[in-house]
Amino acid sequence: MATASSGATTTAAPRKVAGETRFFTIMAFVMSAIIVAGFSLNLAMGRSSFAVPAVYHVHGIVFMGWIALFLAQHVTISTGRIAAHVALGKLAYLWVPAMVIAGTALMIAVAQRTGGPFFFHVSEFLWSNIATLWCFGGLAFWALRRRRYTGWHRRLMLVAMAILTGPGLGRLIPLPLLIPNAWTITVAATFVFPLIAMLADKRREGRVHPAYWWGTGLYLATFLVSVTIAYSPFGIGVTESLIAGTPGAERPMEAFLPPGFTM
Repeated sequence: MATASSGATTTAAPRKVAGETRFFTIMAFVMSAIIVAGFSLNLAMGRSSFAVPAVYHVHGIVFMGWIALFLAQHVTISTGRIAAHVALGKLAYLWVPAMVIAGTALMIAVAQRTGGPFFFHVSEFLWSNIATLWCFGGLAFWALRRRRYTGWHRRLMLVAMAILTGPGLGRLIPLPLLIPNAWTITVAATFVFPLIAMLADKRREGRVHPAYWWGTGLYLATFLVSVTIAYSPFGIGVTESLIAGTPGAERPMEAFLPPGFTM
């Protein structure tokens, strides 16, 4: 009886690990597909164009490169190519800071060039976008530092990647109809992925891994603090000084519908 029980446990453990790896791989492809779909839809509908300053192209290359790297990491680990997974992980140490820098530069450029999408408050768009991007960087770097602890590593990285789904989701949701709460709704939608992962943990393990509580909690706190700053006199003052004398200063600070706008 003891031998049979031991054999069953030995067999169950690899299946459990394989099932968990499969879950994270599927989530990685779903989140990545949403990001790509959002930007592709915008391009197909003529809402965006390649005729933009260089900072947009640099940002696009760096962030799409991250999606490729993120997916490659999941494919290599799910197919047992550990050496390739480790090698790509080292590349992420350089890629994550590049994303934070490129993303921050783009947010400032967009604010000065157009004031950001008309369905977002300018200060909210600038402060919260940059803050949550830096939160992504912090969580991703934390995940990399915890790579020897698989449970923490893959869960922190999932929460970090969920943050990046915001721009993709925002392009799939009819945000002009959601003024003045478009930004809050976009961010709230990104929490769907950690919540799904938490439910998967609960079902599989009977509890939610603490990495999700820490990662999701830090993301939520970052969002709340960033919005508070964005609407404060200090935050608005910084935004106004940053866009002063640029085309971005010509639009209203608040979210608005352009005259004659139609969906």
